[in-house]
Amino acid sequence: MATITAAPPAVDALRADFEHHLRLTLAKDRYTATDRDRYYALALAVRDRLVERWIATQQTHHKQNVKRIYYLSLEFLIGRLLGNNVINLKLEETCRQAMSELGLQWEPLRDHEVDAGLGNGGLGRLAACFLDSMATLGLPAIGYGLRYDFGIFNQRIVNGNQVEQPDEWLKLGYPWEITHPEFSFPVEFEGRVESRHGREWLWVDTKSVVGMPYDLPVVGYGGETVNTLRLWSAKAAEEFDLDDFNRGEYVDAVENKVLAENLTKVLYPNDNIFEGKELRLKQQYFFVSCSLQDILRRFKSDGNSWDAFPDKVFLQLNDTHPSLAIPELMRLLVDREGLGWDQAWEITTAGTGYTNHTLLPEALEKWPVNMLARLLPRHLQIIYEINGRFLRDVSCRYPYDVDRLSRISLIEEGAEKHVRMAHLAIVGSCSVNGVSKIHSELLTKEYLRDFADYWPAKFNNKTNGITPRRWLLKANPPLSQLITDAIGERWITDLEELRKLEPLAADSAFRSAFEAAKRVNKQVLDRIIRHRLGITVSPDSLFDVHVKRLHEYKRQHLLVLYIITLYNRLKHNPSLDIAPRTFLFSAKAAPGYAMAKLIIKLIHQVAEVINRDPQVADKLKVLFLPNYRVSLAERIIPAADLSEQISLAGTEASGTGNMKLQLNGALTIGTLDGANVEILEEVGRENMFIFGMTAEEVEARRPHYNPWDIYHADEEIRLAVEMIERDFFNLMEPGIFRPITDALLVGGDHYMLLADLRDYIQTQERVDQAYKDRDAWLSKAILNVARAGKFSSDRTIREYASDIWRVSPCGAASH
Repeated sequence: MATITAAPPAVDALRADFEHHLRLTLAKDRYTATDRDRYYALALAVRDRLVERWIATQQTHHKQNVKRIYYLSLEFLIGRLLGNNVINLKLEETCRQAMSELGLQWEPLRDHEVDAGLGNGGLGRLAACFLDSMATLGLPAIGYGLRYDFGIFNQRIVNGNQVEQPDEWLKLGYPWEITHPEFSFPVEFEGRVESRHGREWLWVDTKSVVGMPYDLPVVGYGGETVNTLRLWSAKAAEEFDLDDFNRGEYVDAVENKVLAENLTKVLYPNDNIFEGKELRLKQQYFFVSCSLQDILRRFKSDGNSWDAFPDKVFLQLNDTHPSLAIPELMRLLVDREGLGWDQAWEITTAGTGYTNHTLLPEALEKWPVNMLARLLPRHLQIIYEINGRFLRDVSCRYPYDVDRLSRISLIEEGAEKHVRMAHLAIVGSCSVNGVSKIHSELLTKEYLRDFADYWPAKFNNKTNGITPRRWLLKANPPLSQLITDAIGERWITDLEELRKLEPLAADSAFRSAFEAAKRVNKQVLDRIIRHRLGITVSPDSLFDVHVKRLHEYKRQHLLVLYIITLYNRLKHNPSLDIAPRTFLFSAKAAPGYAMAKLIIKLIHQVAEVINRDPQVADKLKVLFLPNYRVSLAERIIPAADLSEQISLAGTEASGTGNMKLQLNGALTIGTLDGANVEILEEVGRENMFIFGMTAEEVEARRPHYNPWDIYHADEEIRLAVEMIERDFFNLMEPGIFRPITDALLVGGDHYMLLADLRDYIQTQERVDQAYKDRDAWLSKAILNVARAGKFSSDRTIREYASDIWRVSPCGAASH
């Protein structure tokens, strides 16, 4: 008689809680429950296991009166949480067994979760990785952001064109959030400023909106620390005007409610192009005002004196979006708490840090003075006071240097005056950091040189990182298991442990196992491609991947020009011996960014021609997977062989996609831009493919650069451009790609694609030869994984904690 093995208590408990929530929370039974209901019930059961630890963490931080980090970011691209939380709680096998006993499969159930619509791309994903690392390292931290009703749009492709659809991510409910209306705060707009006795300032006749917090747990690996992500949702101060209703003005009765709640209705669909829209400014102020009122409430409830503020609070501004925190904190301290200006300014600057994320002029925020005067009159007054005092100090050091004062002023003069938000963030912070070595050098030597000369000690570098829990342990189970079997599991919280893999790059058995793991991931991606595009790809082909936001500086169309060149070579010589390639793109373009959307259309038209050509069918495939997001990235990145990081040198601040792809065993082809420079330092030039001009060479060549010279001198490049210009890929829509070729030739090729293209083509030829030598390629891929340790967000956060925040771990996670 067979022995029946009893399920472990944890499995029984999870199964019981799942059934409890399905029946008593969702009012469903086995006959009426949908898969979505089952996912929701499981998420609630897992959340139950977080709550006690969550409460215990917050109690410990309160009792010990710790210094907390407040990470202010308009975006948190957190992706799906069920799988991530289960992994960090070490409950994956428990979930799998509990669901199996109910006749359910854990993975499909997990994947019913919708990606949270709280961010666009790199900026928001970095913030999510940082929260994971802060919790894993046991650092007391709270993230603050906005709870957008509609997140980054869902992307459909219709006839090769991007079509945006609303992202109703909250439509069916969201199991991870808990509302705390008792911690709601009023936020004021408009009105005017009055003086009282010539000393005090009153902001009066304002219009109010209420910010209501929704809390999400952020659990560190091992489950010891559970921090909080607090998101603010706008509510009307008065839900309903009964007088209007009684007069029969039914629409007017709810008008204020609709206008107020529009504040957090939608996420702006880009994070790298500044749009000076009033709603965006109101979002930014609403977010920082709610957050600061909450921070001051918590600080005062712990019984602290104002002198202790920098020892208990640190605000980290994730780019310039939260920079209104500086005048808002000054307003709260001076107007509401009665502190003098000098004490309030010392508190503000000592407790604030600013992370710069961009070198692109079009991304730098500059708000019209007239708009600020109308919406936030008291804050504009404070900004002018900050600027006046700052310029007075600068003029003492650099007397009569009017040009310098003009360059560093918080106010940009002109036909319409603007407030430079980056300057405000720099002046109001004790620390300003870039996010890669080259980025930080460019900031201090070029873009922010005047500030760096004045405050050299204020500037520092913190190279970005990614969380290995999400981007290897969760995203790539085959490789994760192989690594753990080889070196143990300490790498999960100490990514430098991957160095132990280096000797295995020469081990044929390990190379074979590594290749098998990569093949499993390619087969998974192939199934997704077949399901979504109806195209079959070969797992034996080289998966050449360009996945990131669509922007001209990221140069997706540089890869397109190479694809056309390779296609022409194959048409000219069908027997050309190349490794079969699958070129895979995935990206969203900002809805108003016409050129980026046109590049998406070009990718699709080129793909349609190449994929339909039987002469190259066994050599080339070009694919575009729509609706790029975290959960799709988790499928694409583990399957990639080649990582395209081909931005023009000097334009990418860091990038984190390059790190994710390296960690998953892809070799990088890229320029010396962003974090590519540091990847090169770690892996060596022999283990990646570097091409193109350096940032210094770009600046030296730009003044006399003429793309026509290359066009006329290089026949192969000219043919590729002419095929786009002469409608080879779009015979039914003649002329639609003229803006692309005009930008390359007539417009001066601002991102210098043609200048780098020949070197890029030749470097791709080296890629082709390298991929044919399977053992050598696998050795390079293994060494890329082994040398990815520097790019853990745990390392980045440790550097922030020791160099800027001066904060220590607290609680069990610190042991």
